[in-house]
Amino acid sequence: MKSGGVKRGRGEQPDDNLKREAGYYAAGMVEDGMVVGLGTGSTIAFAMERIAERIQEGLRIQGVPTSYQAEIRARDLAIPLTTLDDYPELDLTIDGADQVDGRLRLIKGRGAALTREKCVAAAAEELVIVVDESKIATLLSAPVPVEVIPFALRPVMLGIRALGGDPVLRQGIRKDGPVITDNGNFVLDCSFGTIEDPDRLEGLLSLMPGVLSCGLFCAFTDKTTVVVGKSDGCRELSR
Repeated sequence: MKSGGVKRGRGEQPDDNLKREAGYYAAGMVEDGMVVGLGTGSTIAFAMERIAERIQEGLRIQGVPTSYQAEIRARDLAIPLTTLDDYPELDLTIDGADQVDGRLRLIKGRGAALTREKCVAAAAEELVIVVDESKIATLLSAPVPVEVIPFALRPVMLGIRALGGDPVLRQGIRKDGPVITDNGNFVLDCSFGTIEDPDRLEGLLSLMPGVLSCGLFCAFTDKTTVVVGKSDGCRELSR
């Protein structure tokens, strides 16, 4: 277990302080010359902020963003970018999670970037997940995002109900109608209650015709390090 402190900005909420702690800590794990996957979300924004500062200090890296949001943010911060076409194998990916269980299996996708996040996670030698303590759970129970092509929306919803899930089409904010992913698809948020066998559920969801990917990340536990932001620093969880 490692700890580290980060100066907190004025006016930040307690959750923001913990996210900053975890994001800055993860940014410190990036080494010179690395190609790094850049996740999507508020915690990763802090990691990218610190990476940008380290670049100004002489760090040389390239980033692969997992969404338009991550790409725009990286460009604003002058983080050099590349693609999986140029680097199909990455040194490290930094990303967040909606929930993490005791075996480091994840639920992701609140930012609707789950498919690209899964691609970048699969390409990375090491996956660093940054969260605050509220995201740690004994068993996964948060809604599971599922990216589905619009053509197959209704059949996929029926299939999810057959598995015991309750799918809800995610609606846009400041936009009429459903959320559209960077890949042009819809997102279903699917409640299953406590998920006793996440590996099996991930496999069943991923095999449904019309499903591009689901937000269960069970295949990466051996290369996952979870950085948990705490009020007194950070701790690492790994297998």
